[in-house]
Parts: sequence; structure tokens; C-alpha cells
Amino acid sequence: MAFFVGGLAGCITPSDLESEFAPSSNPQTVDQLQLDDKRAEIGARQHPKIVASYGGEYRDANALKMIARIVGVLTTVSENPIQSYRITILDAPSVNAFALPGGYLYITRGLLALANDEAEIAAVISHEMAHVIANHGIQRQQQQDAALIAGQVVSEILSGNLSTNSVLARNKLRLAAFSRQQELQADEIGIRMLAQAGYDPDASVRFLKSLENFSAFNAEDQTFSGLNFLSSHPSTPKRRAAAQKYADQFTSPSSQTTNRANFMRDINGLTFGDNAQHGYVRGNTFLHANLGIRFDVPDGFEIDNTSDAVLANGPNEIATQFDAVEIKAGSSLDSYINDGWIKGLEPSSIARTTINGLPALTARAQADRWIFDVTLIQYNEFYYRFLTAVPKTKARYLLVAKEIAGSFRALSQNEVANLRPLRIRTVQVAPGDTVSSIAAKMLGTNRKIELFRVLNALQSGATLTQGSIVKIVSE
Repeated sequence: MAFFVGGLAGCITPSDLESEFAPSSNPQTVDQLQLDDKRAEIGARQHPKIVASYGGEYRDANALKMIARIVGVLTTVSENPIQSYRITILDAPSVNAFALPGGYLYITRGLLALANDEAEIAAVISHEMAHVIANHGIQRQQQQDAALIAGQVVSEILSGNLSTNSVLARNKLRLAAFSRQQELQADEIGIRMLAQAGYDPDASVRFLKSLENFSAFNAEDQTFSGLNFLSSHPSTPKRRAAAQKYADQFTSPSSQTTNRANFMRDINGLTFGDNAQHGYVRGNTFLHANLGIRFDVPDGFEIDNTSDAVLANGPNEIATQFDAVEIKAGSSLDSYINDGWIKGLEPSSIARTTINGLPALTARAQADRWIFDVTLIQYNEFYYRFLTAVPKTKARYLLVAKEIAGSFRALSQNEVANLRPLRIRTVQVAPGDTVSSIAAKMLGTNRKIELFRVLNALQSGATLTQGSIVKIVSE
């Protein structure tokens, strides 16, 4: 969750690529190529919302050049070579990739961290390009589902809040899963492009397995969870078998490039997990060093840290949104809570209190089948807002809302000093190194060996090869 966000940077364009050719005096831009393209207009409208909801762009020079190079190579073997693409690396820890109509492609830095060679990234991108080529985005848009609870919390109770657009955009992506047939078609097209571009076609199957292993890891530990690739691209044994069958058709000496060494060099130092601008999720706790705050959610809740709000979904259809608004001159807690931003507010429920020594107000609101607990806390220059939704039939669970809001407090100077982003670091396996000895260097998880194996695609029992390069999570 960030409150100090400037203008959004542009996507990768051909100018990001290193070229041995002289630039044209009259270059043709992606915008010109997509002029009057109705599909591109759809993507262009949604692009700012997508970028904002995923925390902005991740601007790492090595990663950007690698991704742009991959897209350039894949475009030359595309079934629709005149289709132009805009590729954006999203500054999100979740493992995800998706495409919008008109050639808007997105890949998270979390996905880059999970891959183990350039061919695997090319496999993901070619799959998303295939969805664009086959117009799956248009078909999907015509069959869109309803928003999830977290979206309902925002849309039903808040008036004109920025996070409404962000949350709804994310929920549309979460629910907009392609059909089984569309996924199989994208796999076939993508793997063919992969092989024709000279990449190892088996990379698609390898990365799918890594995704499944990472999902299994997160089923027990939500530290690095969030919107993920498998939620909108579900994997099944049948799909994996079909992908392997496609790959087997193209396996040859001329299509086995992985570029692993270059890939491992390019991702060294990649941010892993949350960053300082948006705060950190550590287990059941959200901490923000820049703002000097923290709060906890109960066991069984999943925290989704978006760019402008923290969402927590729990059992019994409980959903909490936490965000902040800057205090305007002359404002007070009493005047702000009655400022019209809460629909269905019950004035008689407003009560003054203190939370860990900080002035606060609590209130209640209702809308449709939901009852909402609202807590405002004043700290420094912000009003911090907890909005928790519970079905009216389960109003007894509003006690959970009090527990969450009641855990809010200021961070100590020592806590702030110890909060640093985690990063992917690549290390060379030395004589005597083992999985256990290198995994012991990992930070950010209590399950070091398990996460080390997942990040390096090592099956249980696999050993390390002296001189090879592996990934760890460190500072």
C-alpha cells in the first residue's frame, strides 16, 4: 500500500532495446501502429488501472532489456507478425502474467523470481501472446463474472474512492479465467512460437511444474501469496500432458536454447516480496516502515497488499480493507466520518475511543446483505481507515473487526530500522555446499529448504552441482 505515488511510467517500447542499427528519423511508434485498433483501445483504457492496482511498474534495466529482447524474438515468429505489443513488468510479488486485448502484456517481478532460465520466461510470454493472437481477451470480456467480496466491500460502501477502481480491476483479473479450450489453444500456439524462436519448448512444462510447487508451498505459508498465474490459468494433468505432447513435436538441437547463465545474471538483485513503498506482509502482519505503522490479522486470513489498500479476506465471508487518507486543514475525526464517504452510515453508532494511545472513532454502516464495522485512527498526517464487511446473518463476527483494528500501532525506531526489502541473490555452488548449507542463508521464511527447492526447481532429494548458479532470498 503506497500513499506517495507519482505519475506512472510508460511501458517498454522499441527505444528500450539495444540495437546496432541507426535510429530512424521518422520512427513508427506502437501508438501509431495501434491507431484505430478497437482491441488496442480496450487495452489502453484498462492499462492505467492495471498498473496502479499492481503497485506501478518495476523499472530494472537488466530485467527490462531481457523481457524486451524476448518479445522481439517471439514477434518475428508470431502467426500475426503485424500485431504490436506493449510489455510491462509489474512491481508485484505475486506470480502472475496476463494479457489485455490489443497486445498489452503484463508479467510480475514475482514471476521473474520463480523462473530459472530465459526460455521459461519466453514460454510464459508466448502463451500470453497466443491469447492476444487468438482474441481470447475479447471472448473472455463477453463472459465476465461478478466481483469478489473484497470488491463488494469497496463498491457497496465507499463513495468515489480511488481503491474502488484498483480493487475491481484486480478482481476482474482474478475471476476472468480462460476456458479450458482457450488455455489448450494458447499452449499449442505458444509452444510452437517458443520452438520456432529457438527456445527449449520443454520450458513451458518445466515452468508449469514450478508454478504448481510454488502454489503448494503457499498453501501452507501465505508470506509470498497474492494473485497468481494458476488462478486464471488453471493447470490440470490433462493440460500438462497436452503441453508435453506439443513440446515433443518441436524438440530438436536447433530449439533448445535456455540462456540460463544470462538470465541468472539479469535477475541478481531482483526485489522479492513486498517493497518499502507499499509496505511488507510478514505472515499475519502488515508493516509499513515509511509510515511507521503495523497491524495484524487473525489466523486463517489472507492479506493482499495492493498499491493503495491492504485487503484481508478471512473465513465466514469476512473481508477487511485498510487504507489511509491525508488529513486536510481544519478536519477532525468527527467531521471526516460524517463527510459523506460512507454510504449507509448509522450516525448513532459513532463512538470516540483510543487505540494503543491514538485517537480513534468507531462506527457502523449497512448496505444490501452486509454490515460494516468502520474504524478511523488518527496518526501523524493521516486518517487510517479499517472497513470490515460481515454478512448480516453473521454479525457476531464483527468482533474480528475490533481485533484487527485494535492491533494497529506505531512502529518503534528499532522495528523500522530492521525492515528491509528482500532480494533474489545468485550464488555459485562451492565445493562442499549442500542444499541445507545454502538454504540456511535464506531470509524471510521459516521454511528455508522448501522455498530454496521451489525457487531453484529442485525436486525432493536432488543435490547441487559444484559450480552451478542458484538463487537465494537475502537482503
